[in-house]
Amino acid sequence: MPERDDPQVIGRRVQQLRAQRGLTQRQLAEPAYTPAYISTLEAGRVRASDEALRHIADRLGVAFEEVAVGRPAHLATGLRLRLTEAQRVLADGRAEEAATQYAALFAEAEAHGLAGEQATALLGLGECALETGELDRARECFERAEQRLAGESLPVRVPAVRGRAVSHYLAGELRYAVYLLESALDELNRGGLHDPDALLLLYASVIGPYMDMGAQARAAQAAEFALALASQAGDPALIARMHRSVARTLLAEGRVAEADASLAKAAELYRRLQLRTELANCHWMRGYVHAQNGDLQAAEEELRQALAMLSETRAALYRSQAAVELADVLHRRNKSAEAAVLLEGVLGDFSSERGAVHAAAAHRLLGIIAEDTRDTEAAEEHYVRALSLLERAGAVGDLADLCRLLGDLLRRTGRVEAALDAYRTGLGHRTTPGTTTLGPAPAQPPL
Repeated sequence: MPERDDPQVIGRRVQQLRAQRGLTQRQLAEPAYTPAYISTLEAGRVRASDEALRHIADRLGVAFEEVAVGRPAHLATGLRLRLTEAQRVLADGRAEEAATQYAALFAEAEAHGLAGEQATALLGLGECALETGELDRARECFERAEQRLAGESLPVRVPAVRGRAVSHYLAGELRYAVYLLESALDELNRGGLHDPDALLLLYASVIGPYMDMGAQARAAQAAEFALALASQAGDPALIARMHRSVARTLLAEGRVAEADASLAKAAELYRRLQLRTELANCHWMRGYVHAQNGDLQAAEEELRQALAMLSETRAALYRSQAAVELADVLHRRNKSAEAAVLLEGVLGDFSSERGAVHAAAAHRLLGIIAEDTRDTEAAEEHYVRALSLLERAGAVGDLADLCRLLGDLLRRTGRVEAALDAYRTGLGHRTTPGTTTLGPAPAQPPL
């Protein structure tokens, strides 16, 4: 809660509220205070205690906050109701509409000094920006949300930390994204702060960066933990809608505390709805593990499920990334034509700033498919574009293999010197500590 207004401001407010209700200074003062005290307070010559202001608020029939800071009694609860509505709109996949609502709600919360509601609106704006691919905007919103939650416990700050990490990850800054997520996991688990929602959010979010960095063992373990924690979430849409409706009814009846409690439940359930994207990543990871073990049919089933879930949430960038993984499995199952169509369809969603690692993977696979059809010119073009994207993203773990593919192609087409240069570049990346070099794993949850 913000600091109380100056005595002069409070005095004028008390005088105005008293006049509106037709009360005398004596009626407002009794039985605990004197009319002279009320006169002095209204003149702004005394700083009233909280006890005195609570007495005055009670006599005026208003909330303490309305006397102390000029905030109407239902303002915060009404804001939370509309924030929950915006969360529902975002969960429905209408990111631009939700962003408009969140921006207006943030301005209102800021005007009344409601830090918690400001943070919630900023988190929503960050999620909207992630959905629409505005990564710089998303990172800014999450950083501002963290600033407003600076005095809160880590579980409360986790959504902002996770959002910031995801924005760095999608921008190709893999190591820093993992650092943020692992640091939060380690602090939660070592500190005994075993909040299931916070842990689920972090473990599900770290899977993608782990996979891109070649840390398959950690990715598999994170997916195992996330799926174990996800059983506590279930399908919350119907329950959330019920709590939201109940809150509106309670608020209309003036039962503010009960409305707040119902809204808190609805908001938490809508936050869990956002986890559909994260849980799709778990199926994505399971598909990857099946593919590594040679069970391509199971891998295809898991990846198709991940792609379907991501398509439902309209998470275009994540959907495109999962499509690349599925295309790789399809190619290995001799479905290269379907794989190529899938890859060509998603390449427009990527850029050097958005999903660079998966864009490189798409070009690499298209190069391999082109080589299979003996279109060496197209294959070389795809390999070179993939190489450029990986170098910008710093994804060193995949560069060595790509240099080998390019070198083999150049050698087969008679360009021996160029092939040797490609091989030397690959060897340099193989011997340089790259993005797959991770420190100790974070502490584990008590599952």
